[in-house]
Amino acid sequence: MRIAHVSDSHLTNPEGVATSVGTTVALLRAAGHRVVLYCPGPLARRRRRPGEVPSLSVPTRPYRLALPRAPSAPVDVVHVHTTGPLGVAGLRWAATQGVPTVLTWHTDLIAYAAHYPEIPIGAGYAGLRLGLRWRARDLWALAHPGPGRQARLAALGRTLLAHTSVLIAPSAKTATMMAAMAGRTPIAVLPTPAAAPHPDADDRRRLRARLGIPGDAPVLLAVGRATPEKNPELLLPAFARVRRELPAARLVLLGARRHRLAVRRLARRYGVPDAVHLLRPVPHHRVGAFYRAADVLAFPSITDTQGLVLAEAEAYGLPVAMVDTLLAGRPGTGTTRPVAEPTPAAFAALLTRLLTDRELRAGVIADGLSAATAWSAERYLTELIELYETLPPWPSTPCSSGSPGWWSP
Repeated sequence: MRIAHVSDSHLTNPEGVATSVGTTVALLRAAGHRVVLYCPGPLARRRRRPGEVPSLSVPTRPYRLALPRAPSAPVDVVHVHTTGPLGVAGLRWAATQGVPTVLTWHTDLIAYAAHYPEIPIGAGYAGLRLGLRWRARDLWALAHPGPGRQARLAALGRTLLAHTSVLIAPSAKTATMMAAMAGRTPIAVLPTPAAAPHPDADDRRRLRARLGIPGDAPVLLAVGRATPEKNPELLLPAFARVRRELPAARLVLLGARRHRLAVRRLARRYGVPDAVHLLRPVPHHRVGAFYRAADVLAFPSITDTQGLVLAEAEAYGLPVAMVDTLLAGRPGTGTTRPVAEPTPAAFAALLTRLLTDRELRAGVIADGLSAATAWSAERYLTELIELYETLPPWPSTPCSSGSPGWWSP
């Protein structure tokens, strides 16, 4: 099968969308499918790989902004992963060619719009490119928090899905969230599987020594951004309460690139500055060493659509503690992850129990490992291919500009 994957997130970006896209593309290629990934690449042509398009880095953001180019060969399916310029262009190109389109909804744009001004800007661009007749008052509403912004983001979501043959939701939570926008577009729940544990060079003892953590100290690990939508305002006071019970406990925040000063201020406010290790992102293949070095994964976010790190940690035998009840179900099994009310006291109590209650801890680890085995890469690939093969033909319609190409300024 010939498949074009389209993503505004380049694969070297250490975040969930890039990890999911990279996993999917690698599995399809290993199974013999002809896959081209259209994503941002270097400006210099000699440094770009097939499918990569010229792009510029965005100041203060780990992203690149790309100008899309048309596919160089016919495809049977277009699979879009983002709703930035590349993703929107992919949807429009597929419509002109009559190619069925799959859209994976990786990000809760309504929740993230409160924290990232580029999302309302991108939404305005996407709406105009997809034919929404937005006027100045609509763009003004997008730029300001409130019901007006939410209504217009919802309208954009409906328009995006009207250009889509099938929507992939990476969790039941996301499927429920998108149901009102989907209309007649079918929704398939298909979580990205966790990669198999990587044979990291650093073992538990060596990595702890490198971080200056005593070998017997309880270690909580948080993986990902330390930005407001990931809820450090809950994690830090909860950790401070854990320290009251376990004074030797440490907290490692891996992946904190922005808002580092804000996190340090929180640590000082709650009296734990010397017990918090704030680390910048590392390549994905090195994250496994941190899973091995930790005792519990602390997941305070309530804005994630899947929380890929949850399944990754479980594949390494690391128990997870979370507060998002809608993501508590493990893919592939009927078991659920430990979940607490989203308050510092309740979250701290759960974290402390997972650190000290051996019976509870052993059961959570066993359930997590079973789920990682049940929702395997092979099972995910089989279901994805079945979805591709059952896609109905997409009626060919001209895009709003009348141009057959991806990009028509």
